[in-house]
Amino acid sequence: MILAGDIGGTNARLAYFQPQNGYLSLVSERTFPSREHSEFGEIVTQFVDDSGTRPDAACFGIAGPVRNGRVETSNLPWVIEQSLLAKQIHLPATLLINDLEASAWGIGALAPGDLVPLNKVSGASVGNQGVIAPGTGLGEAGLFWDGNRHHVFACEGGHADFGPQGDLQIELVRFLQARFGHVSYERILSGPGLVNVYEFLRDSGCGKESPEFAAALQKGDPAATISKAALDGTQILAEQAYGSLSTARKQPIWR
Repeated sequence: MILAGDIGGTNARLAYFQPQNGYLSLVSERTFPSREHSEFGEIVTQFVDDSGTRPDAACFGIAGPVRNGRVETSNLPWVIEQSLLAKQIHLPATLLINDLEASAWGIGALAPGDLVPLNKVSGASVGNQGVIAPGTGLGEAGLFWDGNRHHVFACEGGHADFGPQGDLQIELVRFLQARFGHVSYERILSGPGLVNVYEFLRDSGCGKESPEFAAALQKGDPAATISKAALDGTQILAEQAYGSLSTARKQPIWR
């Protein structure tokens, strides 16, 4: 039995898989709110104990740079060490890898029906590839093409400096510098980044926030609230913020 996990700043998703005829069959899965737990070992121990099954091997994709089997998570106050984790679940060893590195390894296992092509491309898939995942942070990984096959590598490209285009985006950088100091792409292209952009547009006088919507932002997940309002077309400011993320690497549509 293989224990696998996808550990992000918002949720930790764990699952058991059983190898069968060269494929992996999902046995069980469970999602834990990450911030409700003081450390990751607590989550893994609870999952294993509740399932009543001990894994034969375990691997976890973690949001953050993994160095020598240790990771200080980017969006959580956790330090995870694979040797300590192995002891907690009574295994000789466990493996920690970057979460986007894990996604990049999984791309080769996807079937055509799992994909939505943005552009029609003919011929074999050759050349370097990138994996980008906006979530609680902005995860990135790459696949280097050596002429015969792809090699997966992790990176922290989401922390690269944001390059503003135009006066309004320069104002955005100044707004975020006052709040965070360093302004990376993750500060803009992510769930919290959506909130940052919305608050910048609101505070810059690009639109008015209704009292009802302000209350809704305080009650629930602000990123989810902004996204829903943008898709429903009920809040112009939310639409502007949401639309700006969809064109973050193209021309802005704020004006």
